[in-house]
Amino acid sequence: MATLTRFTCQPKTALFAVAALLCLLTSPAISLFAGLLFALTLGNPLPGLTKKLSKQLLQYSVIGLGFGMNLHESLASGREGMLFTIVSVSLIMLLGWFIGRRLKLSDGTAYLIAAGTAICGGSAIAAVSPLTKSSESEISVALATIFVLNAIALFIFPPLGHYFGLSDQQFGIWAAMAIHDTSSVVGAGAAYSEEALKIATTVKLTRALWIIPLAFVTTLVFRDKSAKIQIPWFIFFFILAMIANTYLSIPAALTSSVVWLSKKALVLTLFLIGAALSRDVLRTVGIRPMALGLILWAIIGTASLAALTL
Repeated sequence: MATLTRFTCQPKTALFAVAALLCLLTSPAISLFAGLLFALTLGNPLPGLTKKLSKQLLQYSVIGLGFGMNLHESLASGREGMLFTIVSVSLIMLLGWFIGRRLKLSDGTAYLIAAGTAICGGSAIAAVSPLTKSSESEISVALATIFVLNAIALFIFPPLGHYFGLSDQQFGIWAAMAIHDTSSVVGAGAAYSEEALKIATTVKLTRALWIIPLAFVTTLVFRDKSAKIQIPWFIFFFILAMIANTYLSIPAALTSSVVWLSKKALVLTLFLIGAALSRDVLRTVGIRPMALGLILWAIIGTASLAALTL
């Protein structure tokens, strides 16, 4: 029986591998859609492996993109979104708690969805969930809610950016502010333009550093100072890559090759992320958690767009 099961799983695994490799030839949005389609029709034959690989590939691809950026230009882009980041993170966390109470969600679920919306999606949820003493169910609901909205964002943001006539700089900042997870921020930026990609990546990673002060605030709110804070260390390697590209005489052929490979790794990452959206994940998301996620997303999306265009 075990031999038969192993045999019948091999064709699906092979098909999954072929689909993933073919996605290297496509755009980030198409790659994500292909992963979604595969998961919802044939299922993901390697759920544990794809989850681990997608996280690692995203980190490596973001670090690699740093070798195509200038530190001074990136700092200028990051400063532009700093004030709005401070205001928006504080506002979304407070509104998440308030609206979550009105929707009769648990404090843990509402707090995690707000954290994922305010900062950087699943990374923020993973960082603060140990501090909130949230149950596995609360964490799963929050992750699934943010994951679904994050996938939608990659498809709708580039067309909306063109519809509103946003410049590369405006779109990069908007994507970094309003899209939940780093993967879709980078994917949406790449779909818009090379300049938008650089700005979106820098602003998003600057925003992601707010995980650290949020974690300390969380320990005070939930009164658990013994829990370990998870810091996204890959962001600091991204900064080191920018410093190296700015001040060291690295051959242009080498840096361009690293950036090209990083973009391909991102495309593969989005396929793996899409493949994680199974029917079980969709069933995890209830109406009330999704309502909270949509409300907070609408607030941060429209507020950041208004701040950039008015």
